[in-house]
Amino acid sequence: MTNGKRETENGKGRLRSWVRVLAVGIACLIGAACRGERVDLRKLETLVTPAEHQAGEASFAAHCRACHGPRATGTPQGPPLVDRIYQPGHHGDAAFLLAVQRGVSAHHWRFGNMPPVPGVTESEVRGIVGYVRWLQRQVGIE
Repeated sequence: MTNGKRETENGKGRLRSWVRVLAVGIACLIGAACRGERVDLRKLETLVTPAEHQAGEASFAAHCRACHGPRATGTPQGPPLVDRIYQPGHHGDAAFLLAVQRGVSAHHWRFGNMPPVPGVTESEVRGIVGYVRWLQRQVGIE
């Protein structure tokens, strides 16, 4: 092997090592953000839902509460939506619409797959998302 070829291979090896280190670091950061500190759900107990989110709350109660719990705090059947995993930067509003329309494969939790929810209109989902985002903001998830 020529000296130049060996240097190129060593350079690629070092680059691969740095890429691996960077990838592991990013994965750890993402994992930490997703596992982040638990939010204080007690803050939700006494809240009065503002008028602009009451229709979303009613739709949530009709279509989501059985699995995601009152105030979206979770149940043994489904995860809490008031959790840092569902912050807007990680699960955008469109993700909620797709979840309702198509269902979701389990990927953050061990509750199993979420089936599609028939009969929920896009307008209702927008109201539900508005309500959930309001709940999230009340506990510091933004």
